[in-house]
Amino acid sequence: MSNIFERYAPFIQDFIYKNGWEELRAVQTEAARVIFDTDNNLLLTSSTASGKTEAVFFPILTELTECPSTSFGVLYISPLKSLINDQFSRMEELLDLSGIPVFHWHGDVSASHKTRALKNPNGILQITPESLESMLINRSNDIHRLFHDLRYIVIDEIHTLTGTDRGNQIMCQISKLQRLIFNSPRRIGLSATVGDAKIAADWLGRDSGRDTEMPILPKEKIKWRLGFEHFYIQNQSNDQVTITTENEGKKAMFDAGYEYIYECVKNKKSIIFSNSREETEYVTATLRQIADIKKEEDIFTIHHGNLSASLREEAEMKLKDDDTHTVTCATVTLELGIDIGRLERIVQNNSPNSVSSFLQRLGRSGRRGEPPEMMMVFREETPLPNAPLPQLIPWELIKAIAIVQLYLEEKFIEPPRVKNAPFSLLFQQTLSMLASSGELTAKRLAERVLTLPPFANVSKEDYKTLLISMIENEYIQQTEENGLIIGLNGEKMINSFKFYAVFKDSEDFTVRCQSDEIGTITSPPPVGDRFALGGKVWEVEEVDIPRRLVYAKYVKGKMEISWPGEYGEIHTRILERMKKVLEEDTVYPYLKPNAVKRLQAARNVSQNTGMLRNSLVHLGGYSWCLFPWLGTRSMRTLRKFISQNKGDFKISSIESESYYIMFKMEKNDPCGFIKMLNDKANIQGIDVYSLVGKNESPVFEKYDVYIPSELLRKAYAEDRLNAEEVCTRLSQIAKEYD
Repeated sequence: MSNIFERYAPFIQDFIYKNGWEELRAVQTEAARVIFDTDNNLLLTSSTASGKTEAVFFPILTELTECPSTSFGVLYISPLKSLINDQFSRMEELLDLSGIPVFHWHGDVSASHKTRALKNPNGILQITPESLESMLINRSNDIHRLFHDLRYIVIDEIHTLTGTDRGNQIMCQISKLQRLIFNSPRRIGLSATVGDAKIAADWLGRDSGRDTEMPILPKEKIKWRLGFEHFYIQNQSNDQVTITTENEGKKAMFDAGYEYIYECVKNKKSIIFSNSREETEYVTATLRQIADIKKEEDIFTIHHGNLSASLREEAEMKLKDDDTHTVTCATVTLELGIDIGRLERIVQNNSPNSVSSFLQRLGRSGRRGEPPEMMMVFREETPLPNAPLPQLIPWELIKAIAIVQLYLEEKFIEPPRVKNAPFSLLFQQTLSMLASSGELTAKRLAERVLTLPPFANVSKEDYKTLLISMIENEYIQQTEENGLIIGLNGEKMINSFKFYAVFKDSEDFTVRCQSDEIGTITSPPPVGDRFALGGKVWEVEEVDIPRRLVYAKYVKGKMEISWPGEYGEIHTRILERMKKVLEEDTVYPYLKPNAVKRLQAARNVSQNTGMLRNSLVHLGGYSWCLFPWLGTRSMRTLRKFISQNKGDFKISSIESESYYIMFKMEKNDPCGFIKMLNDKANIQGIDVYSLVGKNESPVFEKYDVYIPSELLRKAYAEDRLNAEEVCTRLSQIAKEYD
């Protein structure tokens, strides 16, 4: 430690002494070693609240102090405005001592602050990808002055960016920036949850001309406080052992699961995570009702992407206040690392979909020396006696156990995805390039765009197809000199601030209560109707269609709402571990009594029905159910492969969920059916392109609606299907019938 400590600037040494740090952590010494002693990029991965930000900025600030930059010296790119607003708050004293300026730049930052940054570019610039896109387009002639002495590009929360259009947009921006300043700044990536560090490091370092170091830090001893409990929605008994009529003394006033959540967070500063905005709204309203009936204080706030900035900021400020016992109901928007002080407990409503998400959410609690603490609560309809087999399994509970066990046993975290055909981003970056550069020949445009790292696998033929389509639809225009410029429709697009974002934005209606902005809804109800938003119920007073405004008043109550949940993909390793959960007889120490009983019931069903021995199970009559234990992409591929080969066995009514595929099969020959699938998959091979129908135009990303159908089908086949895993699994299933 002493060697690293002595190399820090004096004001950093004073800061460390003042905060009573007796030693530097490994994450800090390793980050300083790479930054001080090498010229490499750095990928720094360690647990939430381990001090990653300080670890990289102590040496960076030291270098900027010893040799001040003559432009912005550090570009800090963050996926969230709130993260930018918050990131350096705990280092404010340190930054004041350094004298190095820090500028914020995003849509909510005042024009005067941006003017000061432009007038005297120096120190650290914190920015979102969208604002950086705008800067590269609208200030292209000023980029060299602003960044000619840029030393470091720091990208936070890179696990949310690798393999996504937004992350690939950042790679495009960095590459274009390097070309404009004739310099390749060092890159630093920060994350608490990276599954495959090699893939993430390759992504971070592409086109940089530098090696990327990934310091191996000492393994941290896992110490969690974790509990799972299960409830049937129709059973109001708190202990779920007996029905309510036999147990009136323990009868829940509301849904027993929600009452359990209420007691879990009572007098504890907490976050309650749900997997959709719909469930988040409903949980908030329910907890407020329980507080009202119990005559207890309403301490509940809410945080999700459709709320106004002021409501989100209110929730964040209350969480940061050590003197309040606030409880915030949230979606993924609070999963990332803004410093919200010492949270006492996390409650997860049903299972997260990934190990990464579980670790991020768990890591929001337990700061300042306390172990992280999470309670997961599972609610399901009571299965009817004649329900189909798949409905007898508590999939959410089983998935959550699998996620926890995978990390405990193997430290498994999902590896980053790699996109081979990012055509939506290619459309946006083509317009962006022409907007910033002016007229270019098709050849020159292709040279500039296709050499950006995310488009390494895009062929010139596919790009030509896209350009012809963009010309035909007037997004770009061909001049008399055969150059390409922005077309009429392209002008309309890039003149909107929404162009800079590569994630979807819906044309929502803004909801106001007098002068207060509450948030947004997708479609406005008629005057007099009610809807839920911000954990409250509102009654429509006026709808202003041209201005997309809804004026409403607050009314008491609670009601269902409908938003699509953003569930994401599930990795195959999770499904495989789910099967093992049902096979083994382990009683996991974090399961509460109801959860233990529900798991045992599920194990009995799965073993008695034979679904663990034989992946294809007869449900009676012509009905069959296949349990392939595959992740989202492979399950999608298998469903399409079965549909493609359904003729000989008279397959119909194919329905698939995340965990199984149900269908009708008139020819009663399960062995023959599996053998046929396996032979075709492993002898003839699965052609993923043939699985996508010629009339399909699969739209997923923001600009997909402007992409030719043949390119959309190619992107779907390459980036959303997985034939290799399906072939392997069919071979394994076929052995069950040997």
